[in-house]
Amino acid sequence: MDSTVSLYEKIIEECRLVFSKKMKDYGPSWRILRLSSLTDQIFIKAQRIRSIQELETIKINEGQYSEFIGIINYSIIALIQIDKGIASAPQMQKKEALTLYDKNFIIARSLMEKKNHDYGEAWKDMRVSSLTDLILQKLLRVKQIEDNKGKTIISEGIEANYLDIINYGVFSLIHLKLNKGDSQNLNVK
Repeated sequence: MDSTVSLYEKIIEECRLVFSKKMKDYGPSWRILRLSSLTDQIFIKAQRIRSIQELETIKINEGQYSEFIGIINYSIIALIQIDKGIASAPQMQKKEALTLYDKNFIIARSLMEKKNHDYGEAWKDMRVSSLTDLILQKLLRVKQIEDNKGKTIISEGIEANYLDIINYGVFSLIHLKLNKGDSQNLNVK
């Protein structure tokens, strides 16, 4: 079996390819999104994943897998927006966007490697549904921090929560890829 880092890298490549193709289709239109809008978009995707996990039928023929890719990519976009600020006009070259994308994935992977060491790869024994719940919890934390104007007293900030969301998303995709446990087994109506 591949190592965690090797599996992580394969997921990164897949997510980056989707991001790159969407940059070609839509350009940097996401540059105008405020952080709260990105948080809500990720929340919607996480809620849909949870619904897919709980329902026996779905009405949209897109499963958990593509939604987790969306969560990861929107989380990276949020980190870019935190770093670069919100743009009033969507201007960013694809090359710059991909460089910033890679920079944030490297940060997330580094954090994953440190936590993975300390936690003994506990994610491998977790269910995708548990990882989904953790993503939702992190998003509720981010919403509260946003409501508090970005201030925390003792807790990690918004960036740390987005990095955890990226890593939980990657772990979920690894599980789905290895176990083929996506909604393809559900009925689409």
